[in-house]
Amino acid sequence: MPYQPENAVVWAEIPVSNLDASAKFYAEVMGYDMRRDNSGHKPVVDIVAHGVAGHLYEAPPAQRGTGMTLHLAVDGALEDALTRAASAGATQTTPIITIPPGRFAKIEDLDGNSIGLFQPA
Repeated sequence: MPYQPENAVVWAEIPVSNLDASAKFYAEVMGYDMRRDNSGHKPVVDIVAHGVAGHLYEAPPAQRGTGMTLHLAVDGALEDALTRAASAGATQTTPIITIPPGRFAKIEDLDGNSIGLFQPA
């Protein structure tokens, strides 16, 4: 029988060119609790969550239009998150798309990373 983990995604790392600016961006857009961690081999900013989470780290991001898309849960209405994203400097790259589990739209963050903003149904 094939392996079927409870969560296929266990951690997300988002490469950014400026750790402080990107931490501010994600905190503003998503409303997440972001915590800087200097305990490892290089600083990261953790996205604090109760389940699967991740962090920002300074590294060359993928070229715009390449790489994977990470979908992040928004608090409240998707439209409000998209407004915050635009105000913070993001570019919306898709319209709002409805699927059985909810609705999402894709943005590019400050470094061109493809991020899905997801509102559960």
